[in-house]
Amino acid sequence: MSLSPSILVIYVAAALAEIGGCFAVWAVLRLDRSALWLVPGFVSLALFAGLLTMIDSAAAGRAFAAYGGVYIAASLGWMWLIEDVRPDRWDVAGLVLCLIGASTILWGPRGA
Repeated sequence: MSLSPSILVIYVAAALAEIGGCFAVWAVLRLDRSALWLVPGFVSLALFAGLLTMIDSAAAGRAFAAYGGVYIAASLGWMWLIEDVRPDRWDVAGLVLCLIGASTILWGPRGA
């Protein structure tokens, strides 16, 4: 699997949909927002699941695992831009480790 621009767009869109959906549940359960937040949240989570099916991979698990690095990067971006909490050096170090792992999954040599 190579990281073409279309795969990157799908992964980023999936990450935004997943984070948005999860944040809606967080807002209801932790921030005392209206349960109506769950409606767009669940739609967003369904969109996330649908987007991941668009990844061209022989194994769903590999597509999901590689997506993990994008999700972590997007989550830290959400934290910084939406929640106004700047990632610290440990957040960045963890992200780098995860991106190395995701890259290994994407581009690691596969045995015959």
